[in-house]
Amino acid sequence: MNKIIEKEYFSEKVVKLVVEAPLIARSRKPGNFVIVRTGDGGERIPLTIADADTTRGTITLVVQAVGFSTEAICALEPGQTLTDVVGPLGRPTHIADYGTVVCCGGGVGVAPLLPIIRAMKEAGNRVVSVLAARTKDLIILEEQVRQYSDEVIIMTDDGSYGSKGLVTNGVESVIEREKVDLVVTIGPAVMMKFVSLLTKKYEVPTMCSLNTIMVDGTGMCGACRVTVGGRTRFVCVDGPEFDAHQVDFDEMLLRMRAYN
Repeated sequence: MNKIIEKEYFSEKVVKLVVEAPLIARSRKPGNFVIVRTGDGGERIPLTIADADTTRGTITLVVQAVGFSTEAICALEPGQTLTDVVGPLGRPTHIADYGTVVCCGGGVGVAPLLPIIRAMKEAGNRVVSVLAARTKDLIILEEQVRQYSDEVIIMTDDGSYGSKGLVTNGVESVIEREKVDLVVTIGPAVMMKFVSLLTKKYEVPTMCSLNTIMVDGTGMCGACRVTVGGRTRFVCVDGPEFDAHQVDFDEMLLRMRAYN
């Protein structure tokens, strides 16, 4: 079992948990995720590692309460434990000195984006981060993102903070004013789809981190399969990151509605 060390509410439904997991903290890399379970009947929930502290032996997870199991995880308090935390899983992000990298995140997608932003900056890139949400209250981790970004652009659907518009508006404003060498996008599948369509128009290489339905997280069940470049891939072992221009987002969106 893994003890919860700290808890912070980003909003009514979004919680940050700092969890004791020394072996995972030591070996995790940007892009890796864990599968978490609470209670004997709890579902297996995949969560990207937002941060890790090797000195304290902790990892940071950001959880959005959307169903029974995630609500149970969000209800836990410091001192209580998660039944299982398995990881690190997935292939880590390929970090290199690309030049100018635009990192765009929507909603809780900013959490898995944060370690990538930091790693890209430490690799010598100019990093422009675009954070997007429906409203100001749903923008998370802004202060941490600013620490590792050369520029931060905030987009809100209702214009309550930053500029009014979608994440694509923010990304396009950067592409139109300067050369962008890579775009990294993490967030709702429909958001990543339209970021990919935008960057394909401008011929900017784009990497996305997919958030498909997972069950075992080891490639055995096939629940997370997606089509990338016309071939079947499993997000849990082949991803979670792929060339966004090769992903069949329409098929992915259709499959993600399976449990609606």
